[in-house]
Amino acid sequence: MSRGARTRPSTLVGAWVGNGLVTNLGDYESIATTTVGSGGNATITFSSIPSTYKHLQIRCTSRTNRADVDDIYVVRFNSDTAANYSRHFLLGNGSTTSSFGQGGETYILADGSAGASAAANIFGVCVIDVVDYADTNKFKTLRGLGGIDRNGAGYLTMVSGNWRSTSAITTVTITSLYSSTFQQNSQFALFGIKG
Repeated sequence: MSRGARTRPSTLVGAWVGNGLVTNLGDYESIATTTVGSGGNATITFSSIPSTYKHLQIRCTSRTNRADVDDIYVVRFNSDTAANYSRHFLLGNGSTTSSFGQGGETYILADGSAGASAAANIFGVCVIDVVDYADTNKFKTLRGLGGIDRNGAGYLTMVSGNWRSTSAITTVTITSLYSSTFQQNSQFALFGIKG
């Protein structure tokens, strides 16, 4: 190679996940995908999650039957409905921001679902990372990034949460904060991220 010549990298530069840099799309392995059928689905459950990865990622595109333009996810681990969660929420709509934090809660919030009043065929999106999900020496941390078009006045959310348990996560459930039903073509995909 002549002096000063450059080569193009053969892989993606990477993205930060947990405490490390994921440098290759091959670092993500599909574990399970749920696509909602015509009857709708009130609960999305990923169970029997193997402990062979460093982190988990859930990618969501969804719409519910809530009579509003948006909806909010409720996330729980290992079917735990006790007050063992904390949550933090930051929302921006292009002109204003709002935030809150709460402890002693029975679930973690994540955002990114369109509701029934959203324009036709609009789905919200959310990417949720669960860091060190199988580590039995620490509590578990979730972080998420979501976005929704609210009929031309969309917003972006950043969330984090903590499950105060040292148990390895083997089950993740996602429901609606408003007891809505996820509508047809909503999709939830679970990936394992290698260490």
